[in-house]
This record gives sequence, C-alpha cells and structure tokens, in this order.
Amino acid sequence: MSGASPRTVTERLRRACNPLLARLGAGLAQLGIQPDWITIAGLILVAVAALLLARGDFLPAALLLLISLPLDALDGAVARAQKREGAFGMVLDSSLDRYADGFIFAAFSYYFAVQARLDLLTLSLLALVGSFLVSYVRARAEDARVAVSVTVGIFTRLERVVALLIMTFAAGLLESALPLEIGIIALALGTNATALQRLWHVRKILNDRGD
Repeated sequence: MSGASPRTVTERLRRACNPLLARLGAGLAQLGIQPDWITIAGLILVAVAALLLARGDFLPAALLLLISLPLDALDGAVARAQKREGAFGMVLDSSLDRYADGFIFAAFSYYFAVQARLDLLTLSLLALVGSFLVSYVRARAEDARVAVSVTVGIFTRLERVVALLIMTFAAGLLESALPLEIGIIALALGTNATALQRLWHVRKILNDRGD
C-alpha cells in the first residue's frame, strides 16, 4: 500500500504498550476469553457512560470511559494470542467503535439540548460528523482500488478519547459544564480538520502516483 504516513501518537503508544498487551492477551486467551466478547463489553461500558453523560453525571461517566479504554486494544491482543486470522473481528471492532462515537456524541447532544444550548448541540453534531469522517476517509483510502495508507491527523481516535476523558473528568471534578463546552469546540474543529487533512493527504499521494 502506498503513501505510508508519519507515525501517529496512537501508533507510538500501541508500540510502547505491545509487550504488556501481549502478556495480558495471552493470559486471557488461556482462560478461553474470546476477543469479540471484549469488544462488545467495551461498547456496553461506553453505552452506560453515555447514559450518565446525558444525565449530567460526568464523573462516573468519565470513570467508565477510562475503564473501557484498555479494552479497545486488548481485544486485538487476545485475537493475536489465539492466532485468529479472520477478518470479521476487525470489521466488528471498527463498527462498534462507530457506535461508541455515536453514543457519546448523542449523549452530549441530548445534554446540551436539555440545557437549551443549541450552539453546543450543533457543535456536538459537528464533532460526531467529523469523527465518522476521520474513520471513513481512512477506510475508503485503504480500499484495494485506492491503496493509500492514511494514519495522519491531529485528532485520531486516541486524541479524541483523551480529549473526551479530560473534559468529562474536569466537568465532574469542577462541577461545571465549562470544560465540556471547551472540549466540544475543540472536538468539532479538530475532527473535521483531521478529516480534511486526510483527504488532502490522499489527494497528494494520488497526484504523485499519477492517479
């Protein structure tokens, strides 16, 4: 695949955590834990966190999101330990990640709608669209017919999750919605900027390739 992108923060962190993940994955594999179970468990935790976010219970929501974060990488480690080569697990993982994004930003949209903050409701929806497009551009670009590797971006999934954790923890600890407002603005701008950045990257690679 052409157009290898500079390594992102997500890739650097994954490389650093790989030895620990490999040990944990091997242990869970020996217990008979299936990677798809871990993927689904992570989504359930995010769904419960989203319900808490919609109600304004920010601190417990942030704790659940924090607990769900390692599961996003652990399912892959278990699959590798079990030498599972099927592609369905990857499709399931990516699909449930989109559900997770939808749950979280729908929760923020509901919360701001109840607060009659239509400006922040709109920004929450823009952040949702941007999050989906970041993943969609990569998926389309890495299709066999295009074959361009796309991992560039200032707001990849890891950065989005970190931003969500910081703003939610801060809102809970400070008992203020101000960190959420700042975070949603950053996410709305950052995700859409990343989607455009990825489109520009694909265009450049294809132009250089003569396509």
